[in-house]
Parts: sequence; structure tokens; C-alpha cells
Amino acid sequence: MNLRMGLGPLMVCSALFGVAQMASAQPKITVINLQRAVLESAEIKKADADMQARYKPRSAAIEQLQKEIAGIAQQLQANAGKFTQQAEAELTAQGQKKQRDLQRLQEDLQADVERERNDVLQKSTLKMSDIVKKIAEEKGYDLVVDISTSIYFKPAMEITTDAIAAYDKAYPVTAAQPAK
Repeated sequence: MNLRMGLGPLMVCSALFGVAQMASAQPKITVINLQRAVLESAEIKKADADMQARYKPRSAAIEQLQKEIAGIAQQLQANAGKFTQQAEAELTAQGQKKQRDLQRLQEDLQADVERERNDVLQKSTLKMSDIVKKIAEEKGYDLVVDISTSIYFKPAMEITTDAIAAYDKAYPVTAAQPAK
């Protein structure tokens, strides 16, 4: 009976001590620049280079059209009063048509680039979030905060570089296959 009476208060004290330790434990917090982590990953850099190569012919066509429009404008300005009324009207109409074509080409190119870029960024951001969760679990972080929401943090708390390295390791970039 005495043994039981002595263990009861001892167990209560032990439980209270354990709860007090858990309550006073400092949470482990880290910060990440998620935007930088995604944009500096090898996968995004490769995707950017691939997109530039893929859209280069369309960009070249736009540049060529801009040169043609500039040439027409220069002809009209340099030869003002020298053209017949009909020739000047035809050249002006040709310039206006090329201007409309240029605007359509630019809008189409911009829409296609934005759509593809957003798709790639969305997929990469989701994968980077998984990498960050994995790092947090491995290192025992309780909270990961994006730098954009932080006012101040110690640089030692940032895991952006670790996240980029882990991402590049988890999703290695492969060289493009040559076209056959």
C-alpha cells in the first residue's frame, strides 16, 4: 500500500514535468525564397532555354515584320509628295496590314509563351513544395515560411540553396535528344 501511494504522486510529477518540457520546447522555424528556389532550379533554366529555342523562329518573323514596317514608313517619309496618290495609298495600306499582322503575331506569341511558362512554373512549384516538405521533415522543422512574408530572419535560417540542390537531385535535367 505504501508503495502505491508513493508511486502515484511520483507519476503525476513526471507527467507534469513532461508536459512542461513540451510546452516550453522552441519550435524549429526556417525560411525559403520559394520563387528563387524554383527559378534557379536546373529544370526551369533548361525549360527557359528550350522555350527560347522553340519560339525563336516566331520572334525572328516578328523582327522581320518590324523591319518591313519601318522600311515602308521610311519610304513614305523620304518620298513624301513624290508618289502618286494611288501609290502612296497602296503603300500606306500595305503598312497598315503589316502592322495588324505584327500585332496578331505578337499577341499570339505572348499568349503561347505565357501559357507554357505558367504551366511549367506551376508544375515546378508543386514539386518544389514537396521537396521543401521533405527537407522540413528530415531536419525537424515545425514551420517553413516564405521570405516574402518575413520582415526579418537570420541568414542561417534560410534553406533556399538546400532546396535548389535537393530539387536538382530529385529532378535531374536530361540533355535534349537530337532530332532524327
